[in-house]
Amino acid sequence: MGLIDDIQKLSLYTAYNTNVDAITFLKGEIVQGLIDEFGADAVRKRIEDYPREINEPLDFVARLVHALKTGKPMAVPLVNEELHEWFDSHFRYDVERMGGQAGIIANLLANLNLNRVVVYTPHLAKKQAEMFVDRPNLLYPVVEDGRLAFKHPRRAYREGDPVKVNRIFEFRAGTTFRLGNERIEVPFSGRFIVSSRFESIRIYTDPELKPFLPEIGLQVDGAILSGYQGIKLRYSDGKDANHYLREAKRDILLLKREKDVKVHLEFASIQNRELRKKVIYNLFPLVDSVGMDEAEIAHVLNALGYSKLADRIFTYNHIQDTILGGKILVDEMNLEVLQIHTIYYIAYITHSDNPLSEAELRSSLELATTLAASRASLGEINSPEDIKAGMKVPYNEHGEFVKLRFEEAKRKLRTREYKVVIIPTRLVKNPVSTVGLGDTISAGAFTSYLAMLRKKNAL
Repeated sequence: MGLIDDIQKLSLYTAYNTNVDAITFLKGEIVQGLIDEFGADAVRKRIEDYPREINEPLDFVARLVHALKTGKPMAVPLVNEELHEWFDSHFRYDVERMGGQAGIIANLLANLNLNRVVVYTPHLAKKQAEMFVDRPNLLYPVVEDGRLAFKHPRRAYREGDPVKVNRIFEFRAGTTFRLGNERIEVPFSGRFIVSSRFESIRIYTDPELKPFLPEIGLQVDGAILSGYQGIKLRYSDGKDANHYLREAKRDILLLKREKDVKVHLEFASIQNRELRKKVIYNLFPLVDSVGMDEAEIAHVLNALGYSKLADRIFTYNHIQDTILGGKILVDEMNLEVLQIHTIYYIAYITHSDNPLSEAELRSSLELATTLAASRASLGEINSPEDIKAGMKVPYNEHGEFVKLRFEEAKRKLRTREYKVVIIPTRLVKNPVSTVGLGDTISAGAFTSYLAMLRKKNAL
């Protein structure tokens, strides 16, 4: 728990994406009913088409069945606002809670008793504000009488702001259903996210607040930025992705203007290759740290022109290829640290001159996987004491295999110029929820990384 004590001395800024997560715990008969409604042949054909966004109900059913067959967590944007009614008529939501990377991370860090957590989201309706935990260390920046001030998010909401609702379908390993004559058993627990991507929800800092970002940067030890997957290529008012990415770049530069505050970018799946490329080239070179899973590494490598390596990661998922891809990202984007989270292992890749030793990097990852195991076991982390639940969770059954493959990869790859650290994850067999586990790992890893840098006067 020593690292937790060090983390609690930190102040963090997190932005931009928050939403309301409407969660349904899927049962086999629900999935079967959806397949029967549209017909197995139609579902199979639409799976082959592999729609990258949801325009009609069949798109949703096809991508859901594909996710269940592979057992991999997936997120697909919903672009047709008229489908709200169809979803609400077909599903009963078991839970409504805070969603969006910035919101999940803000609540987690506030509950871990960090000194100060400043959270910013451009849209703060009352319903959204009520999803923030009631902690005195959680603050929202506002401008009053031309000066920067801070309020709890519940006291800073704005009437008339839009609310973004993401529908999350949690599935359990062992769930069965039929697709025509094919019997399908879900291999892993995970979730399928239908993320609302509507014109009214945008990623930006309010022009009134923007000039105060350098002041916020002075008051925090680090920043975690996320939500760029919500940017659209074009908007009906003439604005486009280039406009919002220019503003996002300005935000990072302003945060760092008075103090070189460490910035972590939490990357999430971007279906559109052109937009993915824009986010990578515009933002990665400006930040210090990036967090992503192995599928997202493959997507990024593909956008950078390493299509063969990306295909290998997609097809075979070998640790050696993921490490090679990570090394490429660290070098090409000049990252201080890359953090990779997968089902069976989490990893850091840094250059060899990083101030932290491999043992210290390993302890950071240990805390991260323990936090994620606590969240998976309990559903939420409400206090530092909850970490004890994660400590009781064993490392996954492939842990020794992961270590063996990592040692093989190190022998085959040139790693002398890098520090590469991998640990097996603590894996909860029947998680209460899988939503936000990647965000929890990234928040735990980045904050513990900062805490150890601070102890060495390297922050």
